[in-house]
Amino acid sequence: MTSSRKVAKAFGKNHDDILKNIRRLEDSLGKISEPNLPKAEIQFYNSTYKSRGKQYPEYLMNRDAFSLLVMGFTGKKALAWKLKYINAFNEMEAFIQSLQQAKMEFPAFTKAIIEAHEEPKHYHFSNEINMINRIVLGVSAAKFKEQNGIDKKVHSIRPYLELEQITMIEELQRIDIGLIVAGMEYEERKRILQVAYQKRSLAFAG
Repeated sequence: MTSSRKVAKAFGKNHDDILKNIRRLEDSLGKISEPNLPKAEIQFYNSTYKSRGKQYPEYLMNRDAFSLLVMGFTGKKALAWKLKYINAFNEMEAFIQSLQQAKMEFPAFTKAIIEAHEEPKHYHFSNEINMINRIVLGVSAAKFKEQNGIDKKVHSIRPYLELEQITMIEELQRIDIGLIVAGMEYEERKRILQVAYQKRSLAFAG
């Protein structure tokens, strides 16, 4: 989400003009009669903000609504800001998806990663998970799906793993949690986990 005030500031526009543009868009969207247009994805939300003790109107909007609003903004500065906003929306979407998946599969693991970073990014989760997958499976989760004909939309590969692989992954995650909390750097954590995996593999083989 972003707000009409942030859009006005970023693009050097008057906020009142932005509000008028949004209201015109809402009115126009309400008059469209074509049933197949994805209007439901364009969401403007009435809101307010406080300034000097008074309440003023503003709008909150999702990515599609933002794109529709700024489509007509022109110039080099406008283009640069469009690209920045689109990138920010994409990063946030990836972060939310990674966070939700990590929370479902590895709640304690997720908590450790969040606490270890002032501003957690989606790759903080995927980096840790893929590091452990590569150590145990030899490939990332995405590559494992590809090699085994698993639909890309499938969130978890666990149902497709052997019990030994699941056990090993869970054990390395527990070790990694401690290393993350201790503030150890990624490469050092990776080295320690690789050694732990080798020792555990020998134990399984024995």
